[in-house]
Amino acid sequence: MFISPKDEHSLIQLPRTFNKPMGIALDHKNQKLGLACKDEITIFKNSASLAEFYPRSPKKYDALYMPRMSFYTGGVDIHDLNFGDDNKMYGINTLFSCISTFDDNYNFTPYWKPNFISKIVAEDRCHLNGMAMLNGKPKYVSMFNRGDSAQSWRENITKTGCIIDIGSNEVLIEGLAMPHTPKIINDKLYILSSAKGTLSEIDQKTGKETEIINLGGFVRGMGYHKEYLFIGLSKLRKNSSTFSKLDIPGKENQAGIVIVHLPTRSLAGKITYHNSVDEIYDVHVLPQVTRPNIINTTMPESKQGISIPSGSFWAKPKQEKNEV
Repeated sequence: MFISPKDEHSLIQLPRTFNKPMGIALDHKNQKLGLACKDEITIFKNSASLAEFYPRSPKKYDALYMPRMSFYTGGVDIHDLNFGDDNKMYGINTLFSCISTFDDNYNFTPYWKPNFISKIVAEDRCHLNGMAMLNGKPKYVSMFNRGDSAQSWRENITKTGCIIDIGSNEVLIEGLAMPHTPKIINDKLYILSSAKGTLSEIDQKTGKETEIINLGGFVRGMGYHKEYLFIGLSKLRKNSSTFSKLDIPGKENQAGIVIVHLPTRSLAGKITYHNSVDEIYDVHVLPQVTRPNIINTTMPESKQGISIPSGSFWAKPKQEKNEV
């Protein structure tokens, strides 16, 4: 879902359909976007020239993300996703309890696993889910526990979460309530505790947690722009035995985006979906564009928009002849 300013007083949204979208990766320098779906990662490239002459609405959009490449990962349950400065794509491979990279040789290549995970197998042993980047490489990861058996994290989900420094393999902090979305922003580490609905800062030297604000819901996904954090809010799954154990303030099950002013640690705004959206996993900000568009691979425009180094072209759709 792209949310854009319609004018100074209102917003407009552009929905697109993908198969179980989760982690989003942004490469601002090269104007690329990566999207982790059920069994593949799709890479999109922005073309301002294609946007200008978009057949359905010329001169309406100032960015158009077109599909350019896919990695067929299989159903490995990728959560967080990031472009690395070493031209690698890093993803949290939750099913196999590791950080993976992706290329055209394998479904994935293990990059790092927790030292307590004895074997890389498809068992979602610790529910590894989040990844904080530093200098273009993974620095910290979040997980629900440090178990080494199939789905062991389900045993006590509100008290066993932790953050691990992958360089030293040391636990920075433990005892967290379903940690998600670790982010390093201005040299500070922030974390969302989904089961408590809180945003916290973690001291990278001592591991001390300082709660910034309680957002009163199941929080995942965090984008940053200037002084503001944009945080995803999800409804609790009614048929989930895991979610039923949570004691979250505001169990009215709202989905949306909350905006936090970081310097004052205060709520600055909120977008609420009363229907149509149940869960939000990831949130990012596109600071250089105002009205972006994105084309999925099922739309005919994905085949008609052609880009080459010297320019871009929209192919005219072929008209089918009526046979007698």
